[in-house]
Amino acid sequence: MMKLETLLARITDNAKPGDPFGASHLPIYQTATFDLKKQEGDEIFDYSRSDNPTRKSLERLFAMAEQGVGAICTNTGLAALALLFETALQAGDTVLVEQGCYGGTFRLLKLLKEKNNITTVYVDFTDLESVKTVLKQSAPKLILCESPTNPALKVVDIAAIVELAHDKGIPVAVDNSMATFASQLPLTLGADYSVFSTTKFISGHGAVIAGAVVVNNPHLFKKLRFIANVQGRAQSPMDVFLLSLGLPTLTYRMKAQEQSALSIAKFLETHPKVNKVVFPGLESHPQYDLAKKQMKIIPAILLVEFASEELVTTVIKNTKLFGEKASFGCADSRIEAPVSISHASFSAEELATLGISSKMVRIAIGLEDTSDLIADLEQALG
Repeated sequence: MMKLETLLARITDNAKPGDPFGASHLPIYQTATFDLKKQEGDEIFDYSRSDNPTRKSLERLFAMAEQGVGAICTNTGLAALALLFETALQAGDTVLVEQGCYGGTFRLLKLLKEKNNITTVYVDFTDLESVKTVLKQSAPKLILCESPTNPALKVVDIAAIVELAHDKGIPVAVDNSMATFASQLPLTLGADYSVFSTTKFISGHGAVIAGAVVVNNPHLFKKLRFIANVQGRAQSPMDVFLLSLGLPTLTYRMKAQEQSALSIAKFLETHPKVNKVVFPGLESHPQYDLAKKQMKIIPAILLVEFASEELVTTVIKNTKLFGEKASFGCADSRIEAPVSISHASFSAEELATLGISSKMVRIAIGLEDTSDLIADLEQALG
C-alpha cells in the first residue's frame, strides 16, 4: 500500500480531479453549475452543492488516507459532527459520548436534546468498566469517542471501545481532529465513522474552516452523501483548494511539532511555577503506553496547570510568541485558558469532573524554533 507521505505529495495523481491540462495541484472549479450537454462518462456534475470536481478530489484523498470507502467534506468541523448525528440518530435516540468531548460537541448535543429529544450519556472512556456498566443500563444508537480529548488530552483505547460497542451492535464514531489520519486510523481500529475538523493540523495554516466524515461502509456513505446534499453542508471549492495546500507537508509538520512539544513539555514539567503538564508524549501521562501504541505522532498540544490563577493571566499576557487564539495545529503557537474559550459552555461542576481548572492553559505548539518558544515561556513565567 502507498505510504501516506506519497499519497499526499501527489494529490492530483491520486485524487484524480479529471483535469485535462495536468495541473500539479487541485484545479478550482469555482462554479455553481455545470452544462450537462458538454459532459460524458461516469462522472457527471450538475450543481456544486451536490457535487464538484474540486471537492470530490479531496473526498477521494481523505477516503484513501483514512482507508475508508467514502468521505464527505463539510463547510466546518461542527457541520461534520452534525452530519454524523443526523445520519446515525433519530429523534428520541440516545448517544454515548466521551465526557471530555470538545466544547462545540457539547453545545451541539445540548441543542439536539432541546430540538430532537436526543439524550446524551457522558462517560469516561478510559474507564472500560464504567463503559460496560452504562451499556448495560442504556441502549445508545451511537458511540462517539474522542482521542486524544480536547483539552484534557486523555487517550482512549479505540479498539477496546469498538469491541464493547460492536458486541451490542452499536456503531462507533471517532473524533480524529487532534490526531488526524497522519497519526491514527480509527477505521482500521474498527470504528464505523472517522469525523474530524480539517481546520487544524490538516490545513496547517489557519486560513480555512472545514470538516470531513469518512466511513468504511458503502451504505453509510450513500446515506451521508444524501443528507449532506439535502442540507447543503458542502465545502466550497475555494476552501477545498486552500485546505489542500497543507496536505503535502502534513506528516512532516506534525512530526516537527511533536518534537518541539516534547522539549517544551519537559521544560515546563520541571519549572517551579508549574504544578502539572499533561502531554501524551511524556512518560508521566497515564496513557503513555497506549498513546505510543495507538498513534504514530503525538499531537503538539499541552495542558499546563500553573501554581496560581494569576499566573494564567500573566503568562497569557506576557508571552510574545504565543497568541491568545482558539484552535491548534497551525504554524504559529497559541495559548488559551480552556475555562474562558474552548470550554466556556461548561459549568464549574462539569469542568471539575473533566479535571479542568482556572489554573490551566492549553498550549498549541507551532513551527517556531523550539529554543525561542522555551525562552518566551521562561520570561513570561518570571
